[in-house]
Amino acid sequence: MTASAALEADKVYAARLHAARVRPYLATALYALNIVASSRVPTMGVDRYWRCYVSPVFVAQRPVEELASMLVHGVSHLLRDHHGRSDRYARAHDLTGRGDRLRMNLAADAEINDDAFGDGLPAPDDAVLPSTLGLPPGQLMEDYLRQFRLGPGTDGLTWLDCGSGADGLCREWELDPDGANALSDQQCDAVRFRVAHSIVGRPGQAPRGWQRWAAEALHPTQPWRALLGAAIRSATSSSGTGENYTYRRPARRSASVPGAVLPSLRRNPPRVSVIVDTSGSVSDGDLGSALLEVAAITRAVGGRRDLVTVLSCDAAARVVHPLCRAEDIPLFGGGGTDLRTGFARALHNWPRPDVIVVLTDGQTPWPSYRPGCRTVVGLFPRMDTRGWPGDDYVPDLPPDWARVVEIGTPRS
Repeated sequence: MTASAALEADKVYAARLHAARVRPYLATALYALNIVASSRVPTMGVDRYWRCYVSPVFVAQRPVEELASMLVHGVSHLLRDHHGRSDRYARAHDLTGRGDRLRMNLAADAEINDDAFGDGLPAPDDAVLPSTLGLPPGQLMEDYLRQFRLGPGTDGLTWLDCGSGADGLCREWELDPDGANALSDQQCDAVRFRVAHSIVGRPGQAPRGWQRWAAEALHPTQPWRALLGAAIRSATSSSGTGENYTYRRPARRSASVPGAVLPSLRRNPPRVSVIVDTSGSVSDGDLGSALLEVAAITRAVGGRRDLVTVLSCDAAARVVHPLCRAEDIPLFGGGGTDLRTGFARALHNWPRPDVIVVLTDGQTPWPSYRPGCRTVVGLFPRMDTRGWPGDDYVPDLPPDWARVVEIGTPRS
């Protein structure tokens, strides 16, 4: 802590100890904060480098328990990366004004304050709750930002200033990034990781909002739709995909071979065959997602529905359907799974596909050979069968010649 004769240091230490006792799963974060006394900060605020600026006047006026609430409030902003999320939201929506950052601060407060107080932490009289903004509890900062604007109802909240740790906008009272006691990005991630493990290890102690955060911190969700789309676009645009020789336009080098006409290499739109796993281990929700992905695949090949065929497969391959509309594709099945029959059927069609896209939960044997075309596998969440009596089946992993994208997280 930076020395300051005006700051009641013992009172701040007592507040942090009290906060760690009533919120033990946040203790690592609370003690990672570096306290900086500053007469320029209105009350208390944090920067993105885990420095907590406290006003000596504010500390003198407030009881220990309320200071503990403010410390928990500050680390909540930092743990949930409100500064980084605010920066990303501002870039995505072209927001540059201070009023926009105030709105982000309000939304961030609404996210954390609905479960921050109580059980030894009194709520400050001026705490911003979802109800303060006329919004429902339990949502994220980004959700709240889409639902309210600054106006007459928020005029009384313009005093709010939790620091750049809440909205990403640097304050004049904050130290430079290279200033004393700044945590590096790696150190910040380590603190978040340890706090998330503390919450998961004591699931009954933390509110639902913190449990949701911890689960996402330990198992971050992948942007799987973007990854799957990128994999399909990469496969359909790769060298050799959809390429063929044609005599419709002779090659330019024909002029060097008198009396002969040489074919030119033309690129035709790629053909895609989609194999959808319809076995009993795939849920109705997964099948609905599969139909949505079929529509996305069509967009990846330039909207040419005539180039996309869909094949439903469990233990046997079904009818190959040319795509008219995704919602018109019937998906039959419900038994066991053997996608080898689906591969054989797709490759038997003429013209043969340039790319095979498989949407499955992976509980299937795979072909022992590499198909003569590129393969993309979208893996649905697998049903977690650990601990089921008599269930010792371990599904094979997708082959290394396939590009694999995991869709979602395992179901329990």
